[in-house]
Amino acid sequence: METGDYLRILTDEIHSTVVATIDGEGHPVTRCIDMMLYDDRGVYFLTAKGKEFFDQLMAQKYISLSAVQGKKCISLSGWVENIGYEKLDEIFAKNTYMQAIYPGDTRSALNVFRIYKAHGNFFDISDPAHIERGTFSLGNETIHPSGYFITDKCNGCDACLSVCPQQCIDLSCIPAVIDPNRCLHCGRCVEVCPQNAIERLGGMRR
Repeated sequence: METGDYLRILTDEIHSTVVATIDGEGHPVTRCIDMMLYDDRGVYFLTAKGKEFFDQLMAQKYISLSAVQGKKCISLSGWVENIGYEKLDEIFAKNTYMQAIYPGDTRSALNVFRIYKAHGNFFDISDPAHIERGTFSLGNETIHPSGYFITDKCNGCDACLSVCPQQCIDLSCIPAVIDPNRCLHCGRCVEVCPQNAIERLGGMRR
């Protein structure tokens, strides 16, 4: 899938997310925030200017969020910016329930924020025997591969495949190849490899 596919799932299918910031004492704080809209410039949400969440966004300018529906999960971490009333009417037109929460000109209490530079993960276990995962980014944020990688120390012995829950290791070539879109990152292959040929890759970094 492409980035737009993941953002459509986030905003249209799942919609309600748990967003994390840091409070004044340095503790993590979470709250439920709806992701209202997306385009090629980012993902949009809003909050009232009188809320502590607003103050935290203005001070930190960085958030992490998670969203779950059924067996699908998306996480996203990145930079946010306040764009004022830009996109506000478009958000209210698409998310009509907001018109009852903030009727008429009371919507002026709100500001729109855009997540404009971020990296994300997608995980789907709808078919448990064939899980699907993916990574994506906004604003040309660099994605650093995560999971496991088989080096050229591999001799094709198949010990790794014998313990892989998803059977996602291709032994038709040497070194063998782990399918990153199906790997659970469980690490069992590392534990059994007699050649110490499997290494853990670094995750996506801020």
